[in-house]
Amino acid sequence: MARSGDSGPFPAGKGPGRLTALRETGLTAAADAGMDRFARLVTDLVGVPVALVSLVEAERQVFPGMVGLDEPWAEARQTPLTHSLCQHVVASGEPLVLADAREEPLTCGSLAIPDLGVVAYAGMPLVDMDGHVLGSLCAIDTRPRQWSARELGLLEDLAAACSAELRLRIVSRQRERALADMEGARARAGEAAARYRTALDRSQLLLRAAESLADTTGLTEVRQQVRDLITGDLKPTYVGLVVVEDRGVLRRLVDSTGTALMERAYENYGLDAAWPTARAARENRTIKVDGLEELRRDYAPEAAEAFIGLGLRSAVCVPLPGTVIPLGTLVLGWDHHHEIDVLEQAVLTALAGYTARAVERALFVDNRVKAARQMQEALLTTLPEVPGLELAALYRPAASDDLVGGDWYDAYTLPAAARDGEDSAAPAALAVSVGDITGHDMKAATLMGQVRNMLRQADLDHADHGPARAVSAFEHANTHLRLGASGTLVHAHLSLRPEAGDGSWELIWTNAGHLPPLLALPDGSVERLDQHGIMLFPGLSCGERTEHRRLLAPGSLLLLYTDGLVEHPGTDLFEHVDAAARLLAEDAGLPLDRLLKTLADRLVGDDAQDDVALLALRIPSAAAGETAVTERRPRRRLPSP
Repeated sequence: MARSGDSGPFPAGKGPGRLTALRETGLTAAADAGMDRFARLVTDLVGVPVALVSLVEAERQVFPGMVGLDEPWAEARQTPLTHSLCQHVVASGEPLVLADAREEPLTCGSLAIPDLGVVAYAGMPLVDMDGHVLGSLCAIDTRPRQWSARELGLLEDLAAACSAELRLRIVSRQRERALADMEGARARAGEAAARYRTALDRSQLLLRAAESLADTTGLTEVRQQVRDLITGDLKPTYVGLVVVEDRGVLRRLVDSTGTALMERAYENYGLDAAWPTARAARENRTIKVDGLEELRRDYAPEAAEAFIGLGLRSAVCVPLPGTVIPLGTLVLGWDHHHEIDVLEQAVLTALAGYTARAVERALFVDNRVKAARQMQEALLTTLPEVPGLELAALYRPAASDDLVGGDWYDAYTLPAAARDGEDSAAPAALAVSVGDITGHDMKAATLMGQVRNMLRQADLDHADHGPARAVSAFEHANTHLRLGASGTLVHAHLSLRPEAGDGSWELIWTNAGHLPPLLALPDGSVERLDQHGIMLFPGLSCGERTEHRRLLAPGSLLLLYTDGLVEHPGTDLFEHVDAAARLLAEDAGLPLDRLLKTLADRLVGDDAQDDVALLALRIPSAAAGETAVTERRPRRRLPSP
């Protein structure tokens, strides 16, 4: 039990000022739309089955706000004090937090446990403007529960907003009486109501901030959410966010709308720079700027230029609290003189706290994605240099999820071997593959690396056979070792055919459920190599994989790709494959690196929903092919991978 203060059970009949305040709220054992809304917010944000706005009277507690109580209590909306845990909140004036009310001496005898099903309880005081505790905003679970700091913080914020609403109701009733007495009393009551309305609005702002920022995952999203939240309530002209990065560098998060040009011009600067944002983070305190003269006197000329560029007259920089040093600075600016009062300062401090937690999560996610990207890039192949062939590859990650996945390409040379009665001094072969392991996360990327290396090993162990034997050997190992990899791939061997005399290469490939490779021919046409077998899946046997052969004349270009290039939700897949074939026919003469980028840009763009892996190889024209054949005499082996 976490509880502060213990004054014993609520003394019935005492506290006339408190009971008077209760009557003036106008609330009793009847449903109230506003109070029910607070109860619903508790169940939604804290995640409990039962929530109550409980007001404790002399002989009973009433529930103008209620969610989740069973009958007959739901209809009655009241209980005697023998069923009240909220009376202890009223008696102590402090929060009462119980993991299991049955195990606490103070509460174990309460009839709320057997009759209402109360087990875990967290109640926050509801206080009027005179300090009277009117009741409790409480979250109830029917089983033991350890309340988190975040849950208690949300409940405390909701209680503050609910208290403000109760105060408003009391003030409104007092104002109605004052209207009958004198005009001056009405004016004072109106001012009080306005103050409490402002307090309620700010409390609601914090509630929205807690809810909106809790689900953000990236710094850009945090920036946008903070801007949208503050602009609607505090009405600043400008909202900015600056984060502290490694080695004392501040980075200004650029607004995606692009309306603040100074953010690009002054995106990065040092923590020790003469900017008010840097000073707020460095000194861990709120810095206010009132006018251009102050800025010119105390800060760098660049800060004044940025101030002018934004058209501001006043600003406030609030540090984002971190474990050791602030995580950055929240910046608000107005195009007029704006005085920050105590209440607004408190709201901005609380909002900066919520923003800091969101920034921490976003930085963690960004670092995780960065590490994942680096891992995937390390797994991707450096293409070998093969006389007589041009090779190029491109990998473009998805714009969502972990930005990593199971797509890959590979190319490596194979040692010369006697195959089909050929001389063992035959030229070495090149192995190429493109595949897609199921998944778009770190696990898929890790499996991809294992699959790629196991396929290489299978190729080397079966050097006297074709690509189908290597894929079958991998599938056997995948099933036997319970690797669990599934997906699709195209795996091929290419070897120079000297007997053709024109620099032609033989392509032997096997397709495990993958999209068809595209072959651009010297005459400008493009073919789909549609032959394929079933996809990779542990334990799913298709017998020996089938191989297909094709002689590639000089001027031929082969494109292997993953589905991220051509798959778009709600459209026909092969329409996009045909579109890729048309683009390949149009641009086949481009340098391969440029060709792959053009294909990715035109077919996918910058907002890829899936990873894209491309591998292209081209046999140079006949003249280049003759040169390549000449260079291969006498024959020599290419280096092994």
